[in-house]
Amino acid sequence: MKNKKIVLLAGKGESTNIVFNSINKNFGIYSAIIEEKESTKVFLKRRIRKLGIVTVIGQIIFQILIAKPLNYFSKKRKQEIINHNLLDLANIPNEKINAVTSINADTTISLLKNINPDIIIVNGTRIISKKVLSSVNCIFINTHAGITPKYRGVHGTYWALVNNDIENSGVTVHLVDTGIDTGNIINQATVTTTKNDNFSTYPLLQLSEGLKILNTAIQDFIDNSLVTQKEKLTESKLWYHPTIWEYLYYRITKGVK
Repeated sequence: MKNKKIVLLAGKGESTNIVFNSINKNFGIYSAIIEEKESTKVFLKRRIRKLGIVTVIGQIIFQILIAKPLNYFSKKRKQEIINHNLLDLANIPNEKINAVTSINADTTISLLKNINPDIIIVNGTRIISKKVLSSVNCIFINTHAGITPKYRGVHGTYWALVNNDIENSGVTVHLVDTGIDTGNIINQATVTTTKNDNFSTYPLLQLSEGLKILNTAIQDFIDNSLVTQKEKLTESKLWYHPTIWEYLYYRITKGVK
């Protein structure tokens, strides 16, 4: 890794294991700072304030009646994607993990200052505060499941398909700033889906393509050749989970699974 300290700042989950193993294999990761999942009660209160209770109820029903069954019945397709892209889901070694209650906790800042990393890779965390971003003199890089700035938020490929916007079905590797998926773009890649894919498998396809450009970005950083660009002059929108009625409508009228 050419004496570069790489830190992974992430939430718990399958995608974090995959990202860790990919980067660790290619470059080595000094430490993985992993935050606890945010309280469901706190999350829902904030989401209701932002979107309204009717929309949030619709999202919850979608998760229960659609997302969970899709995930269950998509196990074979997911394994195909994992095998094809050589994704490694093994748990992160305990000796590499520093557990924190929140990525924005003072404990996280103390850890970062003590480690003094050269580069920080972000995956699946809550919004990182300005205080954390400014706590160390290095860049933060995130892999976002969507083409920014048009598809910020979540499930970029799903919403691109809903909008018949195939050329913007993809993934973005970008610098992290205080906004939501608004940092300068490092690289982007498109994602091609098949008739066997659905809401449950799109993120795994995006992650598979995202890892390629993420690893390239890290290598460019090590080689002092990393280049970024500001967001393209195009539509910018923050997307959320679909509600049950949105999903059913687009499934029936547009065939988007």
